Amino acid sequence: MKLNKRQQLLAVLAIALVALYVADKLVFTPLTNNWKNRSSRIAELQRQVRDGTETLKRETALRQQWDRMRTNTLASAKPEAESQMLKAFERWSQAGRVSVSSIRPQWKEAEEDYKALECRADVGGSLSAIAHFLYLIERDPLGVKVDSLELTARNNEGSQLALVIQVSGLLLNPIKKPVK
Repeated sequence: MKLNKRQQLLAVLAIALVALYVADKLVFTPLTNNWKNRSSRIAELQRQVRDGTETLKRETALRQQWDRMRTNTLASAKPEAESQMLKAFERWSQAGRVSVSSIRPQWKEAEEDYKALECRADVGGSLSAIAHFLYLIERDPLGVKVDSLELTARNNEGSQLALVIQVSGLLLNPIKKPVK
């Protein structure tokens, strides 16, 4: 079977197209995808280096803040920590002119490196007294945070309010030194 020039040209063209298609699927597309992946990885690494450099620039301030936060946590022994929290409630209630009818402490030990002392308290007083009480809690240097609160009126006029508040205090466990 002898092919004429036109058929030879079409055969060569068909072979060339198949070769281009195979080259695209086996060489060009993987190379392009690899290039894009590397470019995005390089951009991500550059962002991480930039973030790390910024963190290193703020190292002194971050260490000072961490030291301040660490010194404001509860004592490392549970009874001392509970005593600290109860004294803090007493200090806040006296300064805020509110009455605390009950405090129920409960320990949460979710992580290895810290524990949390959750205290649920029932507080009563006027709106301004309760607002001042909450302000004192938030401004106290002790490492506590208000997790939840519920405010209800005790009388029809709303002059006496009841507050159920849950406050968490942080206790950092001592850092364990590696055994050599």
